Amino acid sequence: MCLPALVMLGLGLWGVDRGGMWRDEAVTFQVARRSVPQIWQLLHGVDAVHGLYYLLMHAVLAVHPDEVVLRLPSVGAAAVTAALVGELGVRLAGPRVGLWAGLLYAVSPLAGHYAQEGRSYALVAAAATGATLLFVRGVRTGAWRAYGTVLAVTCWLHEFAVLLLLAHGASLALARVGARVWRGWGGAAGLVVLTLLPMILVSHAQSAQLAWVRPPTWATAESLLRWFLGPGEGVYWTCLVLALLGLAGLAGPPGRLTCARVGLPLAVVPPAALMLASRLSPLYVDRYVLYALSGAPLLVAAGADRPARLAARLRLRVPRLPV
Repeated sequence: MCLPALVMLGLGLWGVDRGGMWRDEAVTFQVARRSVPQIWQLLHGVDAVHGLYYLLMHAVLAVHPDEVVLRLPSVGAAAVTAALVGELGVRLAGPRVGLWAGLLYAVSPLAGHYAQEGRSYALVAAAATGATLLFVRGVRTGAWRAYGTVLAVTCWLHEFAVLLLLAHGASLALARVGARVWRGWGGAAGLVVLTLLPMILVSHAQSAQLAWVRPPTWATAESLLRWFLGPGEGVYWTCLVLALLGLAGLAGPPGRLTCARVGLPLAVVPPAALMLASRLSPLYVDRYVLYALSGAPLLVAAGADRPARLAARLRLRVPRLPV
């Protein structure tokens, strides 16, 4: 899916050299410019959840330390995500849906915003979408090793990516897969959680860093829905109607993944789970679940494809009058 990637790359690079860094970007820049032993020492006290990203950016900024280079990995990751969303659509519903889904992701203002931010969220979104593509492959082929590996790395980029396991489990339930698939996926999921345990223990000890986070409200959920479906009333309501049409893919034979069976849990489960957990201890910030955005274009594109296929069938059935 080259076209969505190129569109996302162009939009991400447009204006990437804007003014100075904002607060979190400045933290990335300052930490990544330290030596590896200094970064390691810092992570024992704060920001362990961003440790892998800081080490990656340490290598990147060693090439040339400025704000444009700081943001380039996010631009590249966003372009990769657009391509992967397109490929997901191809695997689940065909080339037309794949192209539309990839382009919808590329023009999303939310994706564009984090494509130009020197933080880990665009990279997490790319890795999570790649893991979802490997999940689809695993259901069809029984190959789970690559899925577990990529998802484990994703969770080490940001621990809340572990909520992707809940989304994938919901997809399996909606698809009504057999016991063999559940066993394969469960083994991979268990290994991901085991590899993440050290991060969970350390980050729990650093939870005071999130003291500024406030509990989510219904307005928070509505705001995220609008970010996922597009700005402006016209775009929002059009995409909402198309997404609802796309939910028709929830029906169908067991064992088969569709855009609805993958996209709906991906878009809904991680944000909903984090919001529910935040009723006990505030944890929810929209950028922590940016990777869930990948599910929305799949639903909208699948919904748009239904009237397109109906119109094509009607054209074929209309008798041609003799000339």
